[in-house]
Amino acid sequence: MSGPGDVPPEILDQLRPICRRLPEAYEEPAWIGVRWRIRTRTFAHVYAPRPERHSAYPRHLIAGEALILMTFRVPANDLLGLTANGFPFFRAEWGRNVAGALLGGHTDWTEIAELITDSYCEMAPKFLVTRVAFSSPSS
Repeated sequence: MSGPGDVPPEILDQLRPICRRLPEAYEEPAWIGVRWRIRTRTFAHVYAPRPERHSAYPRHLIAGEALILMTFRVPANDLLGLTANGFPFFRAEWGRNVAGALLGGHTDWTEIAELITDSYCEMAPKFLVTRVAFSSPSS
């Protein structure tokens, strides 16, 4: 990685097929990292956080390692259940239904695919949600 916001290619290689299978979803560079959107709404954002922003993230995520984070939307009534046990999930300080995940070698990509799909469904128009195939990216 060459600077803040850069995402390792192996992380993008995992996320791209998940996001590309969602109707009308597209990828674009964000102010930091990469995001996937439906229309003008972001449903997944992956990035290496800037050191000056580390206070915005739970302390247990910052153990001197290179962080790659993904933020996404969660149905509001599922947020506490997802984030209550901590690592690798946390509640973002912005938005009432925004969660984050620390990505790396420990990541369960099947679970991430489900969370991204749910996030897409939170943000997409209902007629597009009906076109979503609720299956793992390997199927």
